[in-house]
Amino acid sequence: MGRKKTATKQKVFSALEVATICGVVNQTAINWIKGGFLKAFTTPGGQFRVYPDDLAVFMKSRRMNVGPEVSAYCTNAENTEEKTILVVDDDKALNDTITDYLLEHLKGANVFQAFDGFEAGNLMAKISPKLLVLDLNLPGIDGLGLCKKINEDDSFGHPVIVVVTALDDKETEKQCLEQGVKKVFHKPVDIALLSQTIEVNLN
Repeated sequence: MGRKKTATKQKVFSALEVATICGVVNQTAINWIKGGFLKAFTTPGGQFRVYPDDLAVFMKSRRMNVGPEVSAYCTNAENTEEKTILVVDDDKALNDTITDYLLEHLKGANVFQAFDGFEAGNLMAKISPKLLVLDLNLPGIDGLGLCKKINEDDSFGHPVIVVVTALDDKETEKQCLEQGVKKVFHKPVDIALLSQTIEVNLN
């Protein structure tokens, strides 16, 4: 059901696990550690080990998304999934722009992307985001349909929903609000204002 795991101080990652999580080869992860970029300790056998909090800090400094495979084990509240955001829009350029802006301006936020309704539904079940940035005109399932599904299924965790849409009519906005949408933004969207709204609703 995508529920958050209980954090544990005992979890550590090997250099190979770090490499897999970050999408690089093992030697790159070792170079990060040896170069002092990624904090680590050495086992009696000479193997590198990295704490989840330190990996999360490193990944955020490199503008990498900190996924649940790391954040589930973080002991620092700032590195948990409390600030997990899912951006859903089939316009890849806009999706990337919003995601990059949020990663840069929202401290401690984990931002995931989906480009259609089905992908969004699958991701939501896995990461249980606190906030959803949602386009209405999506392939796979329309945005209002996804809102309805979220409201009817407790497994999604009832995230805050902020809509970003090219539709500009009162009836659509009314339907959004009836489905529990917190705020409706119309395209072209003011990303700074969108970010401010998201930040308020994450705190």
